[in-house]
Amino acid sequence: MVAERTARVRALALGGVIGPPAFIGAWIAAAAATVHYSSIDSAISDLARVGAPTRVGMTAGFIVFGAGVIAFGVALRATLAGPAWMAAVATAICTLGVAATPLGGWSGDAAHAACAGAGYVTLVALPLLAAQPLARGGLITAARGSVAVGVVSGACLLASTLGPAHGFWQRLGLTVGDVWIVIVATLIVAGWDQARFGAS
Repeated sequence: MVAERTARVRALALGGVIGPPAFIGAWIAAAAATVHYSSIDSAISDLARVGAPTRVGMTAGFIVFGAGVIAFGVALRATLAGPAWMAAVATAICTLGVAATPLGGWSGDAAHAACAGAGYVTLVALPLLAAQPLARGGLITAARGSVAVGVVSGACLLASTLGPAHGFWQRLGLTVGDVWIVIVATLIVAGWDQARFGAS
């Protein structure tokens, strides 16, 4: 039973290995395929706007991220004590909400912005919520690194809402948080000791 549970957790954690790179790859490919599009000055969501030629590919990136990070969140729940897993699942749900409410679509841009904003908050919260249980497990460097990731990601995403180069800051903030997910997911796949970190 223990071996089966461990194998299931590792399989779920693969979602965190696959989802974020698929999302990043989608926005890189879509931006490269779009004439007169600036990744520095334009938001990722513009690539999934109703009528955009890259809508299908970028929307697929959102969906793969959302599905993968939900699975990762379930694996994190079994691996790390505390509410960090909830932030992971919430981030994924918000991303699926972004896909379901495209710019220029049926829901209006305000609903899209609300989903994106909530996703920013939960992505920043994820490593911050993981820091305390990591510290309790003796991984002080990992805990400090998680705090740093949350602070940097949050600062970048805030900058993306306030001033110029918002596409650059958005991408940097999301990438920093996504890299954290990939690293932690990879550790779980590699056999991160569940009992050590107080998971049930």
